[in-house]
Amino acid sequence: MLDQAFEALKTYDWGMDPKVLQPIDDAIVATHNDAAGRKDLEARLIAALNSAASRAAKDAVCRALKTVGTAAAVPALAALLPNEQLSHMARYALERIPDPEAGAALCAQLPKVSGKLKIGIIASLGVRGADAAATPAGGVFGFFRGADRSGTVPQLSTLLTDPDAAVARAAACALGDIGTPAASQALAAAKPAPGTQVAIADALLACAEQLLAAGQKRDARAVYERLLKNNPSRLVRSAVERGLKNCG
Repeated sequence: MLDQAFEALKTYDWGMDPKVLQPIDDAIVATHNDAAGRKDLEARLIAALNSAASRAAKDAVCRALKTVGTAAAVPALAALLPNEQLSHMARYALERIPDPEAGAALCAQLPKVSGKLKIGIIASLGVRGADAAATPAGGVFGFFRGADRSGTVPQLSTLLTDPDAAVARAAACALGDIGTPAASQALAAAKPAPGTQVAIADALLACAEQLLAAGQKRDARAVYERLLKNNPSRLVRSAVERGLKNCG
């Protein structure tokens, strides 16, 4: 059945019965505790992604790689990031692959794209959060929660003054999602255009709340106090005052 499903992928397209691909989903479940089986399944999915299969087929493959993908799948997924039709689904998988290579691939593509593609990659880095903000031994970017050793935060911080206001706001939001002290410092140091100031304030608040939730009360207090100095809106002030009380 699985062989038939992969054969069906070669000609699969919109409007066809998705049940022909069900054996792939079944295999994902069946290989949950089978490392060798999962590796073989991933290899077959990667091969399908590198083939001339349709967009519909590659969308289905990306959904599968969201669950079974590892560093081995990253190059094939990264190759789709500049593709306007396939970038979204490639990011969907890369956001959820825990290996540091996935974050590295997103960062590497960031300077190479523009507009909606750039905004999408920025958002994906935010989804990965602090996990996208570090360098493992021998790697470019990687996994090290709570620290930024990769340049991800500096890379995003340069976009806070991007001429495209939507890009600048997306960068602010991603830094808020990352929520590390380095991210909050980058936001605090930014000199954004007026259209980005609200996004910066919201992102700083998100950072403070994450820091507080992580027990980093000193860092959270510093962010809250900085927000108060910037004459925040009534809603932000209310959130800041509540946060300061929780800082003890």
